[in-house]
Amino acid sequence: MTTAPPGVRLPADMRDEIVAHARAEVPRECCGVILGRNGELIKLRRLTNIYPGNDFYEPNAGELYQLLVETDDSATEIAAIYHSHPVSRAYPSPRDVEYAGWPDSVYLICSLERPDSPVIRAFRIVDGEITELAIHSDD
Repeated sequence: MTTAPPGVRLPADMRDEIVAHARAEVPRECCGVILGRNGELIKLRRLTNIYPGNDFYEPNAGELYQLLVETDDSATEIAAIYHSHPVSRAYPSPRDVEYAGWPDSVYLICSLERPDSPVIRAFRIVDGEITELAIHSDD
């Protein structure tokens, strides 16, 4: 008996929103989170990238704080963290791994390396170890 690879169900509307956010921020990286409950992704939130360059992301601390208050109030969690790679592949950079501080979250990376064919890949990053997850869609 074979089992399905570990994965995440990413609704098509959220996938499209991540791609739209990534395209809107070029040449900078975009960033955001998806709130979830019981393993289901339920609400995408764009965050402002305050990092001054084009090769990393740093979410606005005030927005992140408000989001954490919202998760407490709504009994949700930060289930996924997403960002874009405007000119490189959808794979965690060494700096992405270094700053991956949410081991229970899925990390989604949207690559615009080929702008007409964006690629989103999902990962777990725990103690510097990268594990790719399958992305399942509802379309």
